[in-house]
Amino acid sequence: MGMDVSVFSALGLDRPAPLHVNGRSNNDVIEALNRAEDVVYNPCPEAFPPPEVERGKTLTFADWDGGAAYAGLARNLCVHVPPGIKTGDKVSLIICNDGRLYIDEHGQVRVPKVLDSLSASGDVRPVIGIFIDPGRKPEWQAASGTDLDNPILRQRSDEYDVITPDYGAFLLERVIPFVLGKTGLSLSDKPSDRVICGVSSGGIAAFTAAWFYPHQFGSVLSHCGSFTNIRGGHAFPYLVRTTQRKPLRVFLQSGSGDAQTPYGDWPTANQMMAASLKYAGYDFRFEYGVGGHNLRHGGAIFAESLRWLWNNQ
Repeated sequence: MGMDVSVFSALGLDRPAPLHVNGRSNNDVIEALNRAEDVVYNPCPEAFPPPEVERGKTLTFADWDGGAAYAGLARNLCVHVPPGIKTGDKVSLIICNDGRLYIDEHGQVRVPKVLDSLSASGDVRPVIGIFIDPGRKPEWQAASGTDLDNPILRQRSDEYDVITPDYGAFLLERVIPFVLGKTGLSLSDKPSDRVICGVSSGGIAAFTAAWFYPHQFGSVLSHCGSFTNIRGGHAFPYLVRTTQRKPLRVFLQSGSGDAQTPYGDWPTANQMMAASLKYAGYDFRFEYGVGGHNLRHGGAIFAESLRWLWNNQ
């Protein structure tokens, strides 16, 4: 039997760990953002589609207010629609938390280009990509540093790091219906055709959404996931071991240069998650490399990750 959500609060697991202790701070994560070892990783070949590959179109909804639990917060929302599909077609789905990191055409992943390449090769069925950023208020200053006294990062943590169904419900009740209404598309009925993806806190948010809604999100792609004690995420290895196995496929990525802060040790946390998934009999894959707390390794294997997650089509 798994731990009830209310128990997290009772045990204090929903409260952040100290920001400054033993002479160290959460800003130590900056050290892991750029590692010399990361030079071995570059965006996958599919991130560079040749001219003959037909490109999809990207729709941008700036300062979108999705309402519900996050009413009054603006967020950027982008949608990549694959080429050659018609209104009413049923498509696969990938949702990328911290969407700006994944959609950047000069970034470490370049998801729209990868999706177009995979669609052109026939490796995956047509995929609609949703790229969504955490909410913010106009008066908040641009983020600097990594401590949660920054309101932008605190809001990101409030959405991504908490072990509750709230963010998953927001995606299902607000984000997806809005996107389908704007595109006229329909989603595949198979949960395995729906991937939710993210890096760091966005990675644990992807797993949490699927954990609470496994019959809606059947596949998880976590890059350097924060399965540490920011808001109780370090309990997930225990929950995985002691809860009836859910119908999920999980792809984890981390590296020996991943972050270490007062909240925890990211390499160890991801290894513990992988061990727990194995123990509980999950269909999972764990790629452990030499990179730091960034998307370089995840971007290098992004196309391979999607092929693996969708190899049951």
